[in-house]
Amino acid sequence: MWRLTSSFLGRTCATIRLLLHDTSIETQRLALVRFYVPGSAAASSSPSLSIWRRKKEMTKEGLIAAKELKRLQSNPVRLSRFILSHVSRLLKSDIVSVLAEFQRQNQVFLSMKLYDVVRKEIWYRPDMFFYRDMLMMLARNRKVDESRQVWEDLKREEVLFDQHTFGDLVRTYLDNGLPSEAMDIYDEMRRSPDPPLSLPFRVILKGLIPYPELREKVKDDFLELFPDMIVYEPPEDLFGDQESRGGSDSE
Repeated sequence: MWRLTSSFLGRTCATIRLLLHDTSIETQRLALVRFYVPGSAAASSSPSLSIWRRKKEMTKEGLIAAKELKRLQSNPVRLSRFILSHVSRLLKSDIVSVLAEFQRQNQVFLSMKLYDVVRKEIWYRPDMFFYRDMLMMLARNRKVDESRQVWEDLKREEVLFDQHTFGDLVRTYLDNGLPSEAMDIYDEMRRSPDPPLSLPFRVILKGLIPYPELREKVKDDFLELFPDMIVYEPPEDLFGDQESRGGSDSE
């Protein structure tokens, strides 16, 4: 242990001397590269990217598992056996990538199955992006009961969304014709300990154009929080057009 510490201190002192005696940009860059040693305290303290935000590429094992899950989804008994015998043995990255692919394909039933698998894994940690992706997929497919189940799970696990994620979720539920569920999430957003931001409100107000009464409520909240800001008011004859299009652009 002392040898490792002495070596690290010696390297640090050499780096400092190099920086003091040569002020050229190239020399300083090389010195800093030498100072940043993989596995050192400085490297290990850097924040890691959530596994749910990383690029998800399926391996051969993941592709085989995804194909078999789709083949067996109409047979509950064989599906459960396959999940226990094969899916639970997949690498973490494979389970994550298969779930992401099912979400992309709007495979609600299989996504919910893997959602349950993930939450039982020893490596599982509650994660905002994990729940965000699930709720986005369920909103696209207008799955109210499943959305409520997922929302109850994240509340039990004390997962907190940031304001931008709240805004995106509310907008997704609105765009898919689920205003009641959208407003439930909006109420959670208003109770969030995070300080409110204007942009998520604008995103929500745009999505609420087909729902004038709900929009007035959110507009009042917005003006109370941001009294110096202006809310765009579309012409009345555009409400019908916006309802048919869903209004996908943010303000």
